[in-house]
Amino acid sequence: QVQLVESGGGLVQPGGSLRLSCAASGSIFGIDVMGWYRQAPGKQRELVARKISGGSTYYADSVKDRFFISRDNAKRTLYLQMNSLKPEDTAVYYCNFKRGVVSDYWGQGTQVTVSS
Repeated sequence: QVQLVESGGGLVQPGGSLRLSCAASGSIFGIDVMGWYRQAPGKQRELVARKISGGSTYYADSVKDRFFISRDNAKRTLYLQMNSLKPEDTAVYYCNFKRGVVSDYWGQGTQVTVSS
């Protein structure tokens, strides 16, 4: 089992920045995809950014060149640096770890609100 805990959300003005963190505990052996999703009120959960182990990084078009996903293996932590935030970035952000097609782990989510 893998437990994921997100932090770093909050209220920020348009144009501001936030860094989300996702701390993992438990057995992360074999985890090959790590990503961030978000869900705004009344909308479906959407993929924001994803890193495939030893491979590519994906960003949704809406966040490209503003958001950056990274990880610190020693700290077992996944990050999402969010810059130039817009009101439409307001959502609950979730981190997600996948182990092949067998396992799918989610954190509890962290609220990001972009408003003046």
